[in-house]
Amino acid sequence: MFADRLSEAAKRPVSRETSERVEDFARLLVEENQRQNLISRASEADLLDRHILDGAQLLRYDEREDARWIDIGTGPGLPGLVIALLHKGPVELIEPRPLRTAFLERMVTQFELGDRVAVHQGKAAAVNMPGDVITARAVASLTKFLDLSHHLSTEKTRWVLPKGRKALAELEEAKRFWQADFRVKKSLTDPDARIIIVERPKRKGRR
Repeated sequence: MFADRLSEAAKRPVSRETSERVEDFARLLVEENQRQNLISRASEADLLDRHILDGAQLLRYDEREDARWIDIGTGPGLPGLVIALLHKGPVELIEPRPLRTAFLERMVTQFELGDRVAVHQGKAAAVNMPGDVITARAVASLTKFLDLSHHLSTEKTRWVLPKGRKALAELEEAKRFWQADFRVKKSLTDPDARIIIVERPKRKGRR
């Protein structure tokens, strides 16, 4: 059952009803992909592994059930909307492109998430709401991403960032500019990918 796979990825219970909602979102995403380019057509056949489980696994790295997640550059809600469907706490989805934010707003309405999920059209710099967990896929290098997202953090914020084959190179570059607690985990869905976890980052040279 897909619910079992989601539960294993997220390291939290996932009901059959929740799993069906996640699968409904995947179906609607593919439908919308015919109207606007949200994901590569080649990845549609592998959507559940490449995009859905890939996002669900991020939840295993923060156990706080009421944590506020912020997904910057969420696109069609990857991983932000996947997290919102599996997570009990609030989720902020930040996306600059109008067509994509319109899709996200429809999904929030479709799945009745409006009481705890907000869509922000624009860039992260325009948002001023601290989060407990900050994430993003393919938005910027680790160094640049910490720069553009740091204003959304508190001392307790944790960054959970899926990265591709250049993950370790990005980490080494970031260490030149940032002092932080860095951890690296292997991705469950891609043997070449990593998840970088960052806590208490401080820009070097700043007081």
